[in-house]
Amino acid sequence: MTEPLTEIDVLLVEDDAGDVLMTQEAFEHHKLRNQLHVVSDGVEALSFLRREGEFPDAPRPGLILLDLNLPRKDGREVLEEVKNDESLRSIPIVVLTTSQAEEDILRSYNLHANAYVAKPVDFERFIDVIRQIDDFFVSVVKLPR
Repeated sequence: MTEPLTEIDVLLVEDDAGDVLMTQEAFEHHKLRNQLHVVSDGVEALSFLRREGEFPDAPRPGLILLDLNLPRKDGREVLEEVKNDESLRSIPIVVLTTSQAEEDILRSYNLHANAYVAKPVDFERFIDVIRQIDDFFVSVVKLPR
């Protein structure tokens, strides 16, 4: 007997409007039931996660999709702060970025990223990658509640 798929809140931390749009389209295209929330920099991401400022009613995300190259506070800093925060560290973080630099990959895993995915530039491939991330983290992996 298979368990019903659960719906989770996904926080996308991305400053590129085109990538935000492609991610939103990927969620719609695959009819992903997850609720996608978007913030555009690292400061907003931490405010959302801590329910501060303009995000007092923000849901706790079941998954964070995190770009590394962000304004105000970059993704590496966000990753480090989240994974050092006892109340947030159990949230899985997928680094989703254009960087394929070995130092970024190594540093992300050293900061306890759960996965590192280089963004494909091709739209169809990008949509497929988002679907695979969703399939894996929502259908395959057991997440803490």
